[in-house]
Amino acid sequence: MTDRRQLASSRGGRGGSGARSIESLLADFGSDLPRKPVPAPAPAVEPMFPRAAPAKGPRRVGHGWAATLPPLVGYQMTSEQTPVMWPLIAGQGMPPWGAEMGFDALSGGRFFVDPIGWVLAEDIGVTNPNVFIFGKPGRGKSALVKAFVLRMIRFGYRSLVLGDVKDEYEDISRFLGVDPYRIGPGLPGRINPLDFGPLADAWEQQSRAEQQRRATVAFNRWLFLLRGLIGSQGVAFTPTEERVINKVLRHLTGWAAGASTLRPITIPMVWAALDNPTDDLVTACRYSDLQDFHDGTRALRDALGALCEGSLQGMFDAESTFRPDWKAPMQTLSLRSLHDTGNKIAVGIALMCLNSWGQGMREVASAEDRRIVLRDEAWLQTRLSLDAVMTLDANLRLSRTDGDIQIVTYHKPSDPLSAGDQGSQAAQIAKDLLNLSDVRILMGQDQAVASELSALLGLSAMQQDIVTGWAMQDKGRALWMVGEQRYKIATLLTPLERRLTYTNTALDGAL
Repeated sequence: MTDRRQLASSRGGRGGSGARSIESLLADFGSDLPRKPVPAPAPAVEPMFPRAAPAKGPRRVGHGWAATLPPLVGYQMTSEQTPVMWPLIAGQGMPPWGAEMGFDALSGGRFFVDPIGWVLAEDIGVTNPNVFIFGKPGRGKSALVKAFVLRMIRFGYRSLVLGDVKDEYEDISRFLGVDPYRIGPGLPGRINPLDFGPLADAWEQQSRAEQQRRATVAFNRWLFLLRGLIGSQGVAFTPTEERVINKVLRHLTGWAAGASTLRPITIPMVWAALDNPTDDLVTACRYSDLQDFHDGTRALRDALGALCEGSLQGMFDAESTFRPDWKAPMQTLSLRSLHDTGNKIAVGIALMCLNSWGQGMREVASAEDRRIVLRDEAWLQTRLSLDAVMTLDANLRLSRTDGDIQIVTYHKPSDPLSAGDQGSQAAQIAKDLLNLSDVRILMGQDQAVASELSALLGLSAMQQDIVTGWAMQDKGRALWMVGEQRYKIATLLTPLERRLTYTNTALDGAL
């Protein structure tokens, strides 16, 4: 028995069993079996919440779960006070169509501008595409307008600048490949405010009803212009003067005689017809004889004579030499040479003539012909007389029908009130001009204007602070009033736009 256990022990080798491992066999020949490396254990990660809260909460005063919630505290405040408690809450921005003008300082979103698109949208509350811009000089009014004009070109809009008083739009016009048309004393250019424009095209081929419609449009436009021009000379335009002018216009054009082709007329021709009336005109105006006609129209004739020999001479007293290219992206009519004379009354009269002429050029525009009409320094026109204010009022009221975006610039909201004495009819109509625009842009103003903003535009104290504070800290900042909505907008310009909109060249040269 002892021999068997020893034999089994000798057979079992080192492990005391009958089988030997591969490692021990290879070790007999001096070799080791390669081993697969074992990865190091990952470091232990501490739990985010090392101590889980018990189901009923920690056992401390003021902790744990309650069967009912405490009552909520309610506050009452106005919409003016709400942004103080929750300053990051901003209203809904404008729809993302039209020209991208900058960003909304309240919401941080981009701000898009499309006045006609706003009129067509039912949820914005804009009823007309007129845009009024107010701002202290140097706050970026012209830069804003130029940027808007450039960016709306891609949407098919072309621009017409009716009276570039300071040649602020000359650089952008030349950049677009269009030379400005200049009007002024001693210059060869002429504009006829009584131009038929496209209304005279294919006149003979039109039906009698269409001819009647076109003639009515032209005569009404001319009547509004002459009313404003005569009123600027301090002459009352009563129904008697209106009847006389209407008869003169119809006699000169041949409409009263039933002519198949209407003759072109000018303001000096109207003056001459009044100075040397025909027997038919005297009879049509219901005067007993020639002397009675002269006595009754003396003030009217003197007013037109003063204009033809003064403010209109050499600029608006002959047939138009300018034929606009409506396919060009921009047309500008420069009044810089007239402005340099310092005669603000003459500049206002020139603006009124250009407005009437521009309206005539647009009276037969196609639906797809989208136009931006800029009326710069409108206060020069509204200060002339009540009739001048009424002329601008009529032009603005037609914007919805014509489909044009009318842009009117002022220095401050009270500028229209300078049209006449306080409480006068002219001042009241000029004040009502503000109601002809649902889009008003208020750029930086001095603190002294704050009361005007509140009285004329109904701004709250916080909105006044935006105009007199935040907007004064940098150019291009403005409070946009779009219908009943208010936006705090900062205009952004590209490097090219900054170069084209720079208006301090004259100041730089003086240094």
